Amino acid sequence: MTLNLPSQSIRFHAIWLRDNAPDPETRSQQNGQRLIALRDLPKDTRITTAEATPDGSISVDFSPENKRVKFSVNWLRRNAYDTPAPRSPGWLNKDIQPWDQTLKDDVPSGDFEDLRSTPSMLRDWLEQVVRFGFAKVQNAPIKEGGLFELVDLFGFVRETNYGRHFEVRTEVNPTNLAFTGLGLQAHTDNPYRDPVPTVQVLYCLESSAAGGENMVVDGFAAALRLKEEDPSGFALLSEHCARFEYAGEAGVHLASRRPMIELAPDGELLGIRFNNRSAAAITDVAFEKMEAYYAAYRRFGEIIDDPSMEVTFRLEPGEAFIVDNTRVLHARKGYSGTGNRWLQGCYADKDGLRSTYHALLATTPLEASE
Repeated sequence: MTLNLPSQSIRFHAIWLRDNAPDPETRSQQNGQRLIALRDLPKDTRITTAEATPDGSISVDFSPENKRVKFSVNWLRRNAYDTPAPRSPGWLNKDIQPWDQTLKDDVPSGDFEDLRSTPSMLRDWLEQVVRFGFAKVQNAPIKEGGLFELVDLFGFVRETNYGRHFEVRTEVNPTNLAFTGLGLQAHTDNPYRDPVPTVQVLYCLESSAAGGENMVVDGFAAALRLKEEDPSGFALLSEHCARFEYAGEAGVHLASRRPMIELAPDGELLGIRFNNRSAAAITDVAFEKMEAYYAAYRRFGEIIDDPSMEVTFRLEPGEAFIVDNTRVLHARKGYSGTGNRWLQGCYADKDGLRSTYHALLATTPLEASE
């Protein structure tokens, strides 16, 4: 079937339309889940007629079932697959906006009480997390475990070997360099997990020590800069797996094998894994390519370390920030042994955050607030 719109002509296969029919016999009207399997549809499914209806839908008759189904034109437009030629590797979803240091004067943020009490404000804050990969929160309760109240706004805590949450402050015998006063290179957390935690929250309770500013870097922007400078280096980091490992405490030995720059089969930029502290020996690159791989690895790190790529801010008690751990790298400047710096951190997952955002978008559409 070809749908002719004022500025667009879209084609659909009969079997695709029949499989996606919205009628009550095909899909549950309560939850939208499909009630039939593909095997239930005739292999020779075809369209006999298709016509516009007075309500603006498209009515389609299928044979040999002799079944009529109405499709929303807007739904057909949103789900069209009759698209142009494949895009080049590294393309981004339209909801994502790369950024660099120029975002420092407009850091996405929200007031905790506003987020908790006003659905449209929570929706807008979550939209910024989806678009930029991070956001701050201000005026949150200054109490232990307050970060759980923040996570409750959009999802669920993901428990790890560090517990439901972890303390970020100087320790005498730390199990992880994050628990010292040392500065840390921008990195994604826990690349040695499979799956990696996709959301991280850091929540400030005390901040009287000198230094310790937080930095964030858009890993997608860094990867696209590498692609522009060195397409072959970008390809090496996206086509070969790195290895990551952590065995810093008794009874724990975590390992994973993933590319530093992860692409979907159609080239969409999906994720970044970059953590020098947790990088294991790379063994999935051929001898003839290893030198070039390391050159690309080095350059990627230099781009990530470039001050023009980073946004820096200081967390005060009652402030927190959230990062998409599959995209945004975070870092910390070193801090002194005098004064106190105490943050609590935890992990959550992006599916819950996106679910909350899309549910809010359905009930409080963006147009309503404009």
